[in-house]
Amino acid sequence: MRVLVIGSGAREHALLLALRRDPEVDVLAVAPGNAGTAAIADQHDVDITSGDAVVALARQIDADLVVIGPEVPLVLGVADAVRAAGIACFGPSKDAARIEGSKAFGKEVMDAAGVRTARSEVVDNPAHLDAALDRFGPAVGDPAWVVKDDGLAAGKGVVVTADRDAARAHAASLLDTGHPVLLESYLDGPEVSLFCIVDGETVVPLLPAQDFKRVGDNDTGPNTGGMGAYSPLPWLPDEVVTEITEKVVKPVAAEMVKRDSSFCGLLYAGLAITSRGPAVVEFNCRFGDPETQAVLALLQTPLGQLLYAAAIGDLAGEPPLQWDDGAAVTVVLAAENYPGRPRVGDVITGSEADGVLHAGTTRRDDGAIVSSGGRVLSVVGTGADLAAARDAAYRVIESIRLPGSHFRSDIGLAAAEGRITL
Repeated sequence: MRVLVIGSGAREHALLLALRRDPEVDVLAVAPGNAGTAAIADQHDVDITSGDAVVALARQIDADLVVIGPEVPLVLGVADAVRAAGIACFGPSKDAARIEGSKAFGKEVMDAAGVRTARSEVVDNPAHLDAALDRFGPAVGDPAWVVKDDGLAAGKGVVVTADRDAARAHAASLLDTGHPVLLESYLDGPEVSLFCIVDGETVVPLLPAQDFKRVGDNDTGPNTGGMGAYSPLPWLPDEVVTEITEKVVKPVAAEMVKRDSSFCGLLYAGLAITSRGPAVVEFNCRFGDPETQAVLALLQTPLGQLLYAAAIGDLAGEPPLQWDDGAAVTVVLAAENYPGRPRVGDVITGSEADGVLHAGTTRRDDGAIVSSGGRVLSVVGTGADLAAARDAAYRVIESIRLPGSHFRSDIGLAAAEGRITL
């Protein structure tokens, strides 16, 4: 099987490594890739937001399967173009990708499917903002306001704050740029990311994971695209994963079919395990980053065959997934000033060690690997348990040198110490 992966992050690096372990995959290509993926896949520089460009590349390399990693090409309809060209594609249609591209649409689908989620309200007029803020947050007994960009924001368009001025300022800044704002009630409890391979109404869950959005230890500082993750979750009973699959993901998948927006790809449910049970924070239409790096590190089932089965509508015939025992931890190394405008162009040393997945990297003409983005590397450690996986990840990341870089030191720590309970 010849597989083309679209994207340039550590998520795509993880997908390529997992695909390379599949005995049926004999050719791997990536567009555009990064300095790390160049070692395991043929790299191609194309506009991944253009359906025509991606189709032309897939035809050029005679791809049997196209796997689209990032959300932007999906929301723009690149998967539709690939399928229209007669090439199997793992990734939802433009219509189905609205479940991430518009949070308001996602809420509409959840409401129709009877899925529990936060109370919400869309504000698209600054004149209505103050009255709407008064209906949420501490004003009505919630510990904080939750203010979201209604569109794509790479994980950084959310502010959760008990400060009304800060909530209002974030909402006003979004409205000033023409973006509608979604206000939500606060959901208590630990968060869970559950990835599901979906083919119409067939849903196959992967291992649950938990990610860390805040930039600093102990969940301090602004939100980022994700500073680390771990999988599985020792504090989450298997029956809760079954409940999420049966009562959340399957009803949403069925509702999408009912709307003629059948989902084919990776449906990512972000949830809070509240005192009243699981509640959806949001749905995404693709593999999450950095959770993918941890989850796929434990997958034994051949990934290429699994994704191809979903892409051609045969997912229901696949055998149960097989997983390695133990745990995996991902720690993200970020550039100076991230999640603000990152410093780039610095030489990285130690980035070719085992377990290092590249994201914001490129190789200079002189052969040096340099930083080119905010989240520069993901380091994945595996072990017999969470503590061992943490030790493995941090041993590697502490050996990497990048001027001004930073990473969180507490990824998976609370779970490893048994401090997360339901």
